[in-house]
Amino acid sequence: MTLQIIGSGFGRTGTMTMKTALGMLGLGPTHHMTEIMENPGQLDHWKAIFQKKDVDWAEVFDGYISQVDWPGASRWDHLLVAFPNARVIHTERPEEDWWASFDKTIGKFFAVMDDLPLPPAFAEIFATMRDGFLTETFGDFTDKASAIAAYRANNRKVRETVPADRLLIFNVAEGWAPICRFLNLPEPEAAFPHTHVRREFWEHFGGEPERTAAA
Repeated sequence: MTLQIIGSGFGRTGTMTMKTALGMLGLGPTHHMTEIMENPGQLDHWKAIFQKKDVDWAEVFDGYISQVDWPGASRWDHLLVAFPNARVIHTERPEEDWWASFDKTIGKFFAVMDDLPLPPAFAEIFATMRDGFLTETFGDFTDKASAIAAYRANNRKVRETVPADRLLIFNVAEGWAPICRFLNLPEPEAAFPHTHVRREFWEHFGGEPERTAAA
């Protein structure tokens, strides 16, 4: 088994929806942040990656057919080289919509996580992610201008780097047709999934907290 699909889009561009959709197309298991939450043994890989150590990408993604969401999306350019036959699905949404969603979910979570009663294993996972890709990607991830600038830069880099025949720019609102054309697969009879709204995001952590004054 080797990685066939690389997801290069930031979190909150429909990555959980993509995880579900790829599973429905027979392209799972799909690596996603939730996989690390469910399999803390993966954390050692990402500690090494964020420390700029050489890793065996096939080992990092052993058992997975596809990858979406962070932390994998923070290293999509490495995966493009490591898996030369994989195709890239780059999820996007309008930048103001992305920021509104990110700020109320991922951004808020990482801003207040030190005040949340997280299990020790979860606290270690998310501290590693915050100090690894999040600060690296955004600088100040609570600042709208900085975050949107990083979002634009990633979207631009994908377009400039990924060969056109390996790339699909995709908004999950488009449904099955673009993905199935890109992958040469029949469209499922089931409706295209839409998941991970704000409420569902916070259910992973026992509900949405109030943003602290420090955040």
